[in-house]
Amino acid sequence: MSFITDLFNHYGYVVLYIALMLELIALPTPGETLMIYCGFLVYDGKLNWIFSIITAAAGVITGVTISYFIGKLMDKKFIERHGSGSHSKKFEKVSKWFSRYGNGLLVVSYFIPGIRHVAGYFAGITKISFKKFAINSYIGAFIWTTMFISLGKVLGPSWEQFHSSLKIYFIIGGIIVGVIIAVFYLYKNYKEEIREYVKLRLEYGLKIFHSLGKVRLVVICLAVTLIGLVVLTAGLIQDFLANEFGKFDTIVYYLTTRIFNQKWTIGFRFIRYLTSYPMLILLTVLIIIWIRVKAKNRILEVRFLISVVLGGEILEEVLRTLFHRLGPMGIGILENTKYTFPSEQTFMISVAYGYAVFLIIRHDKKGWLRNMMIPIFLLICLLSGIGPVFFNIQYPSDVVAGYVFGGVWLSINIILLEVFRILPEIEDEEKV
Repeated sequence: MSFITDLFNHYGYVVLYIALMLELIALPTPGETLMIYCGFLVYDGKLNWIFSIITAAAGVITGVTISYFIGKLMDKKFIERHGSGSHSKKFEKVSKWFSRYGNGLLVVSYFIPGIRHVAGYFAGITKISFKKFAINSYIGAFIWTTMFISLGKVLGPSWEQFHSSLKIYFIIGGIIVGVIIAVFYLYKNYKEEIREYVKLRLEYGLKIFHSLGKVRLVVICLAVTLIGLVVLTAGLIQDFLANEFGKFDTIVYYLTTRIFNQKWTIGFRFIRYLTSYPMLILLTVLIIIWIRVKAKNRILEVRFLISVVLGGEILEEVLRTLFHRLGPMGIGILENTKYTFPSEQTFMISVAYGYAVFLIIRHDKKGWLRNMMIPIFLLICLLSGIGPVFFNIQYPSDVVAGYVFGGVWLSINIILLEVFRILPEIEDEEKV
């Protein structure tokens, strides 16, 4: 690495372009570290930020385009000639998978070592059209290079201290985003198949449950006990990971204070107000009006609205009391809130506003409203998490825990809502 940085100090943009081009052709060069170091040189005034991003993106685009056209030459016959029959079958399976998720994968693949080095080749092998390949991979190239060079600029002299840990967090984030894209694709394209599968499983499950007779109560008690044990186990894991949280909290707090200045104070205070009781009551009323106008199963959806909002409020109070973790200044998001893990703000933003967005997406027939609500919701979620860290009243790990627990609670309620929506159909079929 020292040899490359020495070259970089002398030849700057040329080394940046060549190194990233070679990495995307699958040659071992430390591209991410080099981009962070480039950002440090931008911070030091030795390189231009915009031109560094353009140069880095150009190198990535050149490399991934070369690998794409090489992949186009390595067709199925090439695999059959140089591999066994089992390899050919595996190739067919992976080809179908990449054809389905390849577009989304091309955007996030840059953040996952090992994947970004072969994504271009596989896009060519699976015969993804150059137009689709170029749009997704080139957008991903600009996102990747912009994030790492900007990160180096923000870290400044501290880049060597934090860059290794940050790379791990980016890898984890890239994998999570990839999974979300895959789940979204499956739901969007196989909604009816999933519904039928769930319906069949429910019919089978109900038959078993009804056959239990007096044992049903025991089964329910065991299920409740299991949930309690899972929560207690999560508490033990949280205590065990306390040291890991410390490192993560330090890095994220440092980045937050470097990126956001006091001009953001009013904006973050407004976002914090979105989780206040008056706003949650207003949101609940608006959701009820939406259900009244758009929904067919109005009573069912209102019941789950109460479960999501009121049940979520109770759950996050219980979790914070259970984990009993004090905030950075010994207080939570409100002065009378003693414990901060998980974050009340991100938890309630995730569950209350997430449920509202789900109902809009489910019932709205106009695509523009659905497409508009998702990025707005994600932006509000992001800013609601940055605010408590900015004011230093919650740890970054508190914020992440709020997203996680909130996401789990929201997911459980949405799944149960859809299950209870199907149950009347099953009962009607059994009567017939």
